Amino acid sequence: MNSKAELLLQIENNVKRCRKCRLCQEAQNAVPGEGNIDAEIVFIGEAPGATEDQTGRPFVGRAGALLERMLVEIGLKRSDVWIGNIIKHRPPKNRDPLPDEIHACQPYLEMQLKILQPKLIVTLGRFSMNYFYADGKISRDHGRLIKADDYNVFPVYHPAAALRNSEFARALLADIKKIPDVLEEINGIVKEKAKADEPIAKGQIGLGI
Repeated sequence: MNSKAELLLQIENNVKRCRKCRLCQEAQNAVPGEGNIDAEIVFIGEAPGATEDQTGRPFVGRAGALLERMLVEIGLKRSDVWIGNIIKHRPPKNRDPLPDEIHACQPYLEMQLKILQPKLIVTLGRFSMNYFYADGKISRDHGRLIKADDYNVFPVYHPAAALRNSEFARALLADIKKIPDVLEEINGIVKEKAKADEPIAKGQIGLGI
């Protein structure tokens, strides 16, 4: 059986060869995603920007630097988490991704998350949030834990928006600071479920005998 690292590398190579949508025509590099493959937390953004397109790495521009500074506030480094996007090639001039482009990239992210099995997905911005939670509204739902299918989703504002708007920056930092407590809550739920699923020990079945 292939290891997690081998499976993720296969997806990365497939992303780099992908020609399923128009974005590959103008992009310099695919940006498959990177980070700690055993991370409990993954951060999923919208799409690569100019710096990401040049380097082939996610969140390495100004928005990424802001995210890294905020992670320090909760005792995390970039190497502690996994970071990716719902779109693997940069849209021209950083325009919004189109529905067919999101659809074309969907199998890659689905496979990555299936392999990574994160306990918490932090979505960065509205496009990422709506990918997992179509009815979501970022102004209403940021900083709130949402159960979306099999995933625990925690929407926050995109760091790029925080760079443009001080109110969003304050909200983003406040939400990031909630992550340790949110993860503790998730771990508590998992433990309670495991305890509830434990088989009843022999001798405890029936009328207390």
